[in-house]
Amino acid sequence: MTKTAKIFVVDDDADVRESLGQLLDTAGYAVEAYESAQAFLAGARIPQRGCLLVDLRMPGMNGLELQQQLVADGIRLPVIIITGHADVPLAVQAMKAGASDFIEKPYDFTTIVNAVKTALSSAVPAQGMTPAVPDEIGRRLAQLTARERDVLEQLVVGHPNKVIALNLSISPRTVEIHRARVMEKMAASSLSHLVRMALAAGIGPRTP
Repeated sequence: MTKTAKIFVVDDDADVRESLGQLLDTAGYAVEAYESAQAFLAGARIPQRGCLLVDLRMPGMNGLELQQQLVADGIRLPVIIITGHADVPLAVQAMKAGASDFIEKPYDFTTIVNAVKTALSSAVPAQGMTPAVPDEIGRRLAQLTARERDVLEQLVVGHPNKVIALNLSISPRTVEIHRARVMEKMAASSLSHLVRMALAAGIGPRTP
């Protein structure tokens, strides 16, 4: 089978590297795995068509720092951040800096393959995420109530439901209801999809 693109997997967990490598190989991709960001930077040769899957939390240089280094070096490589729920704010930061997507643990393999396909087929700006706002996103945003817009802004910052409830002085159950309505009205397939649309519309945390 001819491999359609090269996927780099950077994770300090050997089991994760092996399982993702097998999955992506089966899906038709050439795979190179590295145990650290430093090893990737030292050994990887970036192809014309490729993608980077990187764990956010690693010893030494983390996934966000690796992505920032690639941007600084002018390397245009789609980056998918793998993150735990508590690290969503950092993943949002990565998307603001140009990452293609983030995937929360635990994930299923279908989610990984779909994210890779999307990243490879999309032109991801390397110098920050500042695309024009599509009319459709604007129409979806216009459907949100004021409270739903508040919840959206909190989600994009990366706050969990309990923190949103405290910040907005409402119950966690009410947050869940508003969150579900936001996802439905925005036609968002995942939290990362919602974040991507919000950032495209200029909604999100300010860069320090």
